[in-house]
Amino acid sequence: MNDDIRALARARWRVAIGLSAAVFALYFGFIFAVAFAKEAIAAQVVPGVSLGIVIGALVIVGAWITTWIYVVWANRHFDTGLKAINEKTHG
Repeated sequence: MNDDIRALARARWRVAIGLSAAVFALYFGFIFAVAFAKEAIAAQVVPGVSLGIVIGALVIVGAWITTWIYVVWANRHFDTGLKAINEKTHG
């Protein structure tokens, strides 16, 4: 494996680990809030909708956003980098 591929693989791992950490923080932050701030999470935003429901929905949206960020990054950097390495290697 050449240095270009290794560098690209390291960049992919940095992005993947960073985004995974963000999703991990979102999910576990929500779980800890449910466990330790029950009164705050139970507060009604509008009748029938608690703050917990709103934050839970935002956690899901946050996961979608981090997935979208990864896909955009991969399309712009990873895929083009692989294509460039392939063209350089195979002519």
